[in-house]
Amino acid sequence: MTGGAHGDLDEARHAVASTVRFWGDRLVGLSHSLHDEPETALHEHRSAAKIAELLVEAGFEVSRGVGELPTALVASHGTGELVLGLCAEYDALPGIGHACGHNVNGAAAVGAALGLAAAADELGLTVKLIGTPAEEDIGGKALLLKAGVFDDVAAAMMVHAAPDDSVGASSLAIGAWDLTYTGTPAHAAVAPWEGVNALDAMALAHTAIGLLRQQLPPGALVHGIVTEGGQAVNVIPARTRARYEVRAPSLELLSEVRERVRACFEAGALATGAALELRPHGQDFAELRQDPYMTEAYVRAARGLGRTVTSRQGETLASTDMGNVSRLLPAIHPTIGYDTAGARQHTPEFTAHGKSPGADRAVLDGATALALVGADLAASAEQRRRLLAGLAERRAGR
Repeated sequence: MTGGAHGDLDEARHAVASTVRFWGDRLVGLSHSLHDEPETALHEHRSAAKIAELLVEAGFEVSRGVGELPTALVASHGTGELVLGLCAEYDALPGIGHACGHNVNGAAAVGAALGLAAAADELGLTVKLIGTPAEEDIGGKALLLKAGVFDDVAAAMMVHAAPDDSVGASSLAIGAWDLTYTGTPAHAAVAPWEGVNALDAMALAHTAIGLLRQQLPPGALVHGIVTEGGQAVNVIPARTRARYEVRAPSLELLSEVRERVRACFEAGALATGAALELRPHGQDFAELRQDPYMTEAYVRAARGLGRTVTSRQGETLASTDMGNVSRLLPAIHPTIGYDTAGARQHTPEFTAHGKSPGADRAVLDGATALALVGADLAASAEQRRRLLAGLAERRAGR
């Protein structure tokens, strides 16, 4: 299709691609700067400021600290009825920096917003860049959804750094707990029987979870770390703290699995006499649901840029709070690949490739491909109707 309800698609595509090229050096510079100054969840102050400053320079209206999250932001351009959202991630991992490639993710989303903005008036669009902090922790997108930041967004997009290009995969739903066992201290040699061992409670719970794994349904996972296990080896530990995550193929199954894991924690308390406190950590992440039309449009755009894209329909790739967005509105979350010498995400080796020529190309290709998907959606009368109808239905259902 070369024309649509709003503007000529070929002209819009040209404007998108040329605009991303125009900003190319700045986008790569942004990616490198984010990589060089990694900031963890809810501490991404410099990262958010870098993104905001670039978008202000490009003529966007920028609001910082949206949704009561100091490091979240919204940048808008255009006045069209159809609002398309680009989700920018920029939080890093403790100790290993941008080991999930969020410097690439964030810079690509910014580039896509810049590209689409160049055609926004012609296509009847409002472009909305949403800076979403803490994806690696409490789930900024889920919190921004609750705060209403996505209420006017008809479709949302982002790309995610990876060792290869792929589309169509789902993700695992995930929920996390912070837990504390509280016991009674005692001298470990003189009178250990007078103590209540909080570390024993944790050991029993961890063992019970290990045994439970055989009975968990396919795709369900449990993992955790002990963050405090006592203060002195000759004192019965009176407090043990830990964080555990439960994953499952859907939110519904997550709820079932979590109750079985909860019973393991309760068993540790019952067996030792320690008191148990369980507190949810952050937001539950839903499974990812990728929009078929947007996925096909992305594949066309990426292949047009010379990229090889693999379909991972039916597979699951880790967890993301983009799943929460995708349960409410059409969304895509493809991976954009570059050579990492075999390293996978969440490792120092993956971090080391985040400023490589391949990663730089991923920033620009990801930006262009996402922006071309947005242009396709806006120029198609059928897709425009679908997205606006879905938005009206969401609003009516609130």
